[in-house]
Amino acid sequence: MGMEVDTKESVVELTEAENELYDRQIRLWGLESQKRLRTSKILIAGLSGLGAEITKNIILSGVNSVKLLDDSLVTEADFCSQFLAARESLGSNRAEASLARARALNPMVDISTDTQPLKEKAADFFGQFDVVVVNGASNEELLRIDTICRELSVKFIATDVWGTFGFYFASLQKHSYVEDVVKYKKVENSEKKTKFETFSIPTQREVDYPGYAAWLDFDITAPSYQRKLKRNGPAIILLSVLQKFRAIHQRDPSYKSREADLKLLGGIRDEILPNSGLTDEALGIIFAQISPAVAVVGGVVSQEVIKVVTKMEAPHRNLFLFDPVTCAGYVETFEAK
Repeated sequence: MGMEVDTKESVVELTEAENELYDRQIRLWGLESQKRLRTSKILIAGLSGLGAEITKNIILSGVNSVKLLDDSLVTEADFCSQFLAARESLGSNRAEASLARARALNPMVDISTDTQPLKEKAADFFGQFDVVVVNGASNEELLRIDTICRELSVKFIATDVWGTFGFYFASLQKHSYVEDVVKYKKVENSEKKTKFETFSIPTQREVDYPGYAAWLDFDITAPSYQRKLKRNGPAIILLSVLQKFRAIHQRDPSYKSREADLKLLGGIRDEILPNSGLTDEALGIIFAQISPAVAVVGGVVSQEVIKVVTKMEAPHRNLFLFDPVTCAGYVETFEAK
């Protein structure tokens, strides 16, 4: 499928109710962009707190449909940030527990659930969506899904939050969009003084985004990268540590085994890059998913999904990291080979 084919844009029209509901958005990014949103189909896999935040923002934007996929059960840790699942849903499926509140956000969006494990989904399942957003999966699974999405021209975003740290990686293939380029022109006023006025020209752009393998193949220990690593801080090391922990132990660090897991995390850190600047303090704030970090990362991810669908403005390239120590986000750029 993929958003590069806009066969429905010329025929879709917003209803009077949709025009009224999305009036502010239409004035913000234009009618054609809202029409693109109106026809888009989004998959959100992983209804953690992060998944709930992304779901809320995407539903409110006015897309055609959202599929919520999760085979996990609601746990006490989810209540740190998972606001779509009610307290009484403890022990029930996370996607199904999130459905009622998700539907109440915007009755005009078709919202459904799927409780089958993500790893059991074949290629044809992903082909029905325009954008696939996955959080809570291993690197192996993220690479499998990205490979499928690239073959089907479906946009793919991998994301996650651990405690107060989070990331996302955008695999958008060849993505075209319109960007306003600011120009200047000379004008003379009544006093014959020359001034400059600015005006914008909508300009078509196209960028080739690499796949998720670009991150997996990236060597953060390379000597040539160390200066940039010191400048940006060790957040990218923390991402590597957490993903390796998940791969080895088939789970995330748990507050229930905090001390033991901190030792395991420290060992992985020292194995990847000794003296990296990643402190024990930073390792201590990656348990559960904390609401402020979920709000930031989820807000950025949903903003990027909207950019991708509407084709307005340049999406970030390609790896976004939210550093819990500095409370700031930055983007690491990977080029397509």
